Amino acid sequence: MNQRSLRTVPLPEGDVCLFLDFDGTLVDFAATPDGVPRDDSLVRLLETVQQALDGALALISGRAVDTLDTFLAPLRLPVAGLHGYERRAADGAVFRPPEMPAHLERLRAELQQYVATRPGLLLEDKRSSLAVHFRRAPHHRDSVRAMFERFSAGMSPDLELLEGDAVVEVKPASHNKATAIEAFMREPPFAGRLPIFIGDDVTDRDGFEAVQRYGGMAIAVGDRVTAPWRLPDPGAVRNWVRELARERCTLS
Repeated sequence: MNQRSLRTVPLPEGDVCLFLDFDGTLVDFAATPDGVPRDDSLVRLLETVQQALDGALALISGRAVDTLDTFLAPLRLPVAGLHGYERRAADGAVFRPPEMPAHLERLRAELQQYVATRPGLLLEDKRSSLAVHFRRAPHHRDSVRAMFERFSAGMSPDLELLEGDAVVEVKPASHNKATAIEAFMREPPFAGRLPIFIGDDVTDRDGFEAVQRYGGMAIAVGDRVTAPWRLPDPGAVRNWVRELARERCTLS
């Protein structure tokens, strides 16, 4: 499906709930995962949007929940982290499987050794998932892919590979951004609302499909992934979200 331009992305009518990816969607990518600067204006915007939507705002990210909390403190939103593997509901309840896939322990040691011998690569250990970033060493892209492909040949079915923007990650297969959105949609204040999901990468496709099953809006950011609607960059996302909040406040 062809993506529509920024000028034609409408503000939806009726009661909506909003799901947002973080990196590449709300904030620009940094050279390293820890390199994203704290942005008080983003915190204020999300707080305003949460109030305008009666609490029906959640982040759906590959980052861990506690990492997102650090970026957005003191704001604590409903959030799904690690591609849905962990989730905090609007009432504060936390859902996280009690055990992590055992195969990750073996791969963790292999990746630590692999990254140590290749300057510029970064291993991001999220406890229940492992990601190798090659943004600072793009010449290692094929090597990183080959490393994960070798692992995947004998990989347990409870794990899966994801390739994002300058990163390859192995994560539990039991959860993804779709399962996270579906869980939120069964709970207040999201239940019964029209869902909107905004994301920028192939890891967000599951979320796009989920909101479309509810008749909602899927909005891609940039050109790495397609969706029925498109915004060009995180700045445009913030502007669109700001307009959504302003309209809701006006209607109320």
